[in-house]
Amino acid sequence: MSQKFEKLKTLLKELFQLDQPDLDFGLYRIMHAKSAEVTQFLDRDLLPQVKQAFGLYKTADKAELEKELAKAIEQAQSLGADPETLPKVKDLRARLANDAVDIGGLENEVYDHLYSFFRRYYSEGDFLAKRVYRPGVYAIPYEGEEVKLHWANRDQYYIKTSEYLRDYAFRLKPDDAAKPMRVHFRLVDAAEGEHGNIKAAEGKDRVFILAPTDFIAEEDGELVLRFAYRPATLNDWPENEREGKKKPPAQKDLTASAVSRILAVTDAAFTSWIAELAKPHVNLNGETPGHSRLEGHLKRYTARNTFDYFIHKDLGGFLRRELDFYVKNEVMHLDDIESDTAPRVEQYLSKIKVIRRIAGKVIDFIAQLEDFQKKLWLKKKFVVETNYCITLDRVPEEFYSEIAANDAQREEWVRLFAIDEIKGDLIAPAYSNPLTVLFLKSNSHLLVDTHFFESAFKDRLLAKIDPVDTKIDGTLIHSDNFQALQLVRSRMREQVKCVYIDPPYNTASSAIPYKNNYKHSSFASMMFDRIASLHPLLPDNGAIFVSIDKAERTVLEHMLDDVFGRENRIEELIWSMNTNNSQAPNYSTNHEYVLVYAKNRTVAEQDKAMFREPKPGFEEVMGLMASLNPKYPAISEIEKELKSLYERHKVEYRDEVEAQGLEWEDEKGNDPWKGLFNYSNVEYRGADGILVAEAEAEAKQARIWVWREADSSMPATKQAASTRDSNHPNWRFYRPPHPATKKPSPHPKSGWKFAYDDDADSPERRSFVSLDRDGRIVWGDDETKVPQLKRFLHEVETNVGKSVFTDYSDGEKQTSAMFGRSGVFLAPKHADFVARFIQHAGRADSTILDCFGGSGSTAHAVIRLNRDDNGSRKFMLAEVGEYFDTVLKPRVIKALYSRDWRDGKPLSREGISSLVKILRLESYEDALNNLVPRRTARQDDLLASAEAQGADRLKEQYMLRYMLDVETRGSQSLLNVRAFADPTAYKLKVKRPGSDESREVNVDLLETFNWLIGLTVQAIAAPQTFTAEFERDTEGRLGLKGRLRQDAAGPWWFRTVTGTTPDGRRALIIWRKLTGNPEQDNLVLDTWFTRAGYSAKDSEFGLIYVNGDNNLENLKAADDTWKVRLIEEDFHRLMFDTEGL
Repeated sequence: MSQKFEKLKTLLKELFQLDQPDLDFGLYRIMHAKSAEVTQFLDRDLLPQVKQAFGLYKTADKAELEKELAKAIEQAQSLGADPETLPKVKDLRARLANDAVDIGGLENEVYDHLYSFFRRYYSEGDFLAKRVYRPGVYAIPYEGEEVKLHWANRDQYYIKTSEYLRDYAFRLKPDDAAKPMRVHFRLVDAAEGEHGNIKAAEGKDRVFILAPTDFIAEEDGELVLRFAYRPATLNDWPENEREGKKKPPAQKDLTASAVSRILAVTDAAFTSWIAELAKPHVNLNGETPGHSRLEGHLKRYTARNTFDYFIHKDLGGFLRRELDFYVKNEVMHLDDIESDTAPRVEQYLSKIKVIRRIAGKVIDFIAQLEDFQKKLWLKKKFVVETNYCITLDRVPEEFYSEIAANDAQREEWVRLFAIDEIKGDLIAPAYSNPLTVLFLKSNSHLLVDTHFFESAFKDRLLAKIDPVDTKIDGTLIHSDNFQALQLVRSRMREQVKCVYIDPPYNTASSAIPYKNNYKHSSFASMMFDRIASLHPLLPDNGAIFVSIDKAERTVLEHMLDDVFGRENRIEELIWSMNTNNSQAPNYSTNHEYVLVYAKNRTVAEQDKAMFREPKPGFEEVMGLMASLNPKYPAISEIEKELKSLYERHKVEYRDEVEAQGLEWEDEKGNDPWKGLFNYSNVEYRGADGILVAEAEAEAKQARIWVWREADSSMPATKQAASTRDSNHPNWRFYRPPHPATKKPSPHPKSGWKFAYDDDADSPERRSFVSLDRDGRIVWGDDETKVPQLKRFLHEVETNVGKSVFTDYSDGEKQTSAMFGRSGVFLAPKHADFVARFIQHAGRADSTILDCFGGSGSTAHAVIRLNRDDNGSRKFMLAEVGEYFDTVLKPRVIKALYSRDWRDGKPLSREGISSLVKILRLESYEDALNNLVPRRTARQDDLLASAEAQGADRLKEQYMLRYMLDVETRGSQSLLNVRAFADPTAYKLKVKRPGSDESREVNVDLLETFNWLIGLTVQAIAAPQTFTAEFERDTEGRLGLKGRLRQDAAGPWWFRTVTGTTPDGRRALIIWRKLTGNPEQDNLVLDTWFTRAGYSAKDSEFGLIYVNGDNNLENLKAADDTWKVRLIEEDFHRLMFDTEGL
C-alpha cells in the first residue's frame, strides 16, 4: 500500500480511538478491546473500497498501459524493427495520450483528501467545531440575528469536571486494606497557568513537569509526587540532553524524564515505594505494555488531562455539512470541468463520489462513537448513595440507644462540634464515652448522620418521617452540576425562586480544566449548558444572581443574554471590596460583579418585594423593641435604650473600619445604619394601630412603634392648578390650626403633599385630617413649626437594592473560625454576602439553588436567614469536588448546630431543627467504566456469514452504526432492567474522584426513580418481607396455603413509596423482589396488595407503579395512559429522555 494509504489509516486509528493501548479507561478501554476487529475492517473492508471504486478504469490504467507499451517497444527492437512504425505502439501511445487513467494517482488523491479533511477537526480526543470555509478561512453559523455570539466549542458539551488534574491517586497494593500504599500525583500551587515567573502564553501548550525540587514526600503514610502544569521551556530538558535542542520537550519526553528521576531516588525512606513503582505495569485487561507501574499511571494521568474535554452535540451533522463545503471548495473546481474532455470529467466526478462515499462511512463510525458518549453524558445518572443528617429532636427516642452506641457518630460529633468539651450541670449530663441516652436528650440539635449507620437503621428512621419532602430543609448533591440539574429537572421545574451561583472565575488561581488554546471557549461551553439547565427551574418571578470578575464577565453576560433574553436582564451589580493591589501595573481592581436576570422581568417586577434588601440595623432595632415590650417601660426609657443601641453600633463600626486599615474620616459616611439614626422616637399603639397613651400601654397590651419625622411637602414639580385654588378641595397651601394654641401653623414652602379634608368620594385617600386623626402628624410646641409626618420603621423595613454596594464581609475569616484553620477553600463567600441576594429574590419559604456549591456559602446563608426570621427556606446545592466532604457538608452541618464559631468550636449550642438529604450520583466516568461489551455466538455467526460481507451490507452497517449500542446493551450504567428483580442489589462500580480506586455499591433505585418521575415524596415505608406456602386447587390454579406471613427471612420483599407527580396525581410505587417464579411472585403481590388495602379501582392513587411483570387489574386514564405501569418502562424512558436539551 502507498504511503498516503498508511498515513490515512494511522489517522483513522487515532480517530477511532485505537491508538492508545495504554489508556484503559472510558471508551478507550472498549475500543482497545475492539482494536483488532476494527483495524481489520479498515484494512480489508473499508479502505479497499477506494481501489474497487476505480475498478471500471482498469483497462485504461496508465501504469498498465505504460507496462504494455514498454513491452511492445522491447519486442520490436528485438526484431530489429522501428517501434514507432508498429500499429500496436501507435495505438498504445494514443491511448496513453487520450484515455489513460492514473488509477494510483486517483487513489492517492482520495487518500490525501480524506486525510486533509479529517485531520483539521480532530485534536487529542476531541473534534473541534471549526467551520472551515476554505484553508485558513472560517465561517460561523449565522441566521440573521442582530448580535451573534459564537465561540469555538459552542456545539459541544464541556465534560471535564473531574478532580484528575489536581490530585490523581492510585494504590500499589489495592488488596491490602491495612496498607494499600496509596500514591498521589499532585500539582504544585502555581499549577494553573503560572509557575514562578513563567506565565502560560496563548497558543503555547501546557504540560506536566515533575517539580524541580522536593518532588517526592510521604504524608500521613501516603506518597506524594509533585508536578507543575505549565508551558515547557528549553531548561526543562535534562541537563545532559539540553545541548543542541531547539524546541522544549514534549509531554512524552517529560514523562520519561520524570520516571527516570523518581525511580533514581535513593533515599532509604522511599525504598519500598520505589521498588513497587518500578514493577511492570499491568493494564486492566491483563496485558503488560512493557513499562513500569509509575510510567503507566503517569501516562494515564497526563492523558486524562489532555484528552476528552468535549462531546459534540451533533458530530455527524457537523462533519457532513463540512464535507460538502470541503468538496465544493477544495476538490471540485468548475474550471477543470469546463476545459477537460468528457472522459477526464467522468474520472474527476468519480473521484468526488469516492471521497464522499468513503468519508461518509468514516463519519458514520466517528458519529457512532461520539453519539454513544453523548448518550452516556446526557442520561440521568443513578443515585448511588442517599443519606440524611437529622437533628435529634426529629428522631424518635426509640432510636437513641442505637445512636448512643455508635462510636463513629460520636467521633464525628467530637470532630465537628467539640462535644467532648460539654460540661454537665444539675440538669444536663456531661459528655462521656460511650454517650448516654440522657446526653442525647439534653443535646437535641446534634445532627445524626445516617452515613454512620446500617441501611436498616436508615430505612426504619425514614419510615417515621411523613411527609418526607416537606420536612427536608436542604439537599446536598455530590455530582457534576450538569448531571445534578438533569436529574432534578422534573421535580424542581419552576420550583426554585432564587438561584445564586459563584462559578470559577477562570483566572490564574481558579481556572477550570481546559484544553490548550481553548480556555475561554471551554468556560463559555460549561456555563452555557448549565445556565440553560437552570432556566426551566425558575418560575416566571424567579431570578438568578451570578458572581463573576472581569476575566469572564463579558462572556458570562452573553451566556445569560442568550438563555434568559436581553429583555430579562435586571442589573449588573458592582460589589465594591476592601482590596488594594499596590503592585498592579495599571489600576488596583477592587470590585467584582453580580449579574442579575429574571425568568420574566415583567412578572418579577410586579412583585414589590423583589430586588429589595432589608434596611441595615432593622433587625437589631426591632429585636430591642421586642425585648423591652413585655416590660412596658416609659417612652423616655425606651428612647434612651434606642440611643444606646445606635451609639454601640457606631463604636463597633469604627472598630471594624479601622481593623481593616481604612481611614475613619473617609468611611464614616458609609455606615450602613446611617438611615436608621433618625428613627429615634417611639410610641405605643394597639393591635388596631390606634395610638395608646403610655399609662394605658400595659392594660391594652400595646406594642412599641419606632418612628421618625418626615417631610410633608408637595414635590417641587409642576402641579395641577387646583392645588393653588383656595376654593378647591385639592388646595395644598392651607394653614392647619395648632391643637394647643389653635393658631394657624405654616405650610411647607411648596405646599402640602395631601389635601386638608377627607374626600367622601375617595375615602381611602389620605388627608391631613385623617393623618392627624391617626396620630401620624407631628406638631411643634406651638404654631411656629411646620407640622411633620410620622414615618414608622416597620413600614419601611426594606430599601430598594442599589446597583453599587459595599460589602467587607470576609468569607475566609468565617470558614477559618468554623474549621479552626485557614485556607480550607479558595476565596469562599461569606454567608451574609449571599444572604443579600436571597433576600432580593426569595421569600421566607422559597427554595434557593446553587449548582456551584463550593464551600457551602449559599446553604449557610439560607440557614442564617431562617435562624433570624424563623423562615422555612430550603436549599439545594451541587458540587463535584473533593471538598464536598471536607468543607461543604461540614460547613452546612456546623451552621445548623451553632451560629457563631471560633477556632473550629461553637461559641453557643443553639442549633436549629433540621433534616438535610445528601445524595451522591454516578459520574460520567462511572457510566463509561461500567460498560461491558458482549456479543453472542449467534451475532458472531450472522456477521461472519457470506451474505453480511461487502460494501453497504450487514457487517459494514453494523460496524459503522450499531456496534457500540448493541454490544453494551444490558450494561449496568445503561440500565439493566433484568437486575430490577432485586431492587436492593443493583450494583455499580463507582470510582473515587482522581484515582483508580473503585468500589462496588448498591444503586438507590428508589431514590433515582423518585427524581426521574419528579415525585414529591409523601412517605417511604420500611421494607417488609414475607413467606408463604402454596397449593393448587382441583383445576390446577395456584393459591396460598394458609396466609401470607411476615418473616424477616422470607423471600418476598416489598417497599412502597407514595407521593405526588408534577401533574398533581397521587402515586403509589411498589418495589418488590422477584424470586424467578412469576406465578408465585404475582400471587404474593396480589395478596399483599389486597391485604394492604389497595385497589386499582380506588381513586386514592392516579398512578400505580410496580417492578416486574404483574397481573394487577389495570384501568385506562382519561389521557389514554394506563393507571398501573411497569417501573422498568418509565425508568428507561425517563433516564434517556433528552427533551429540552
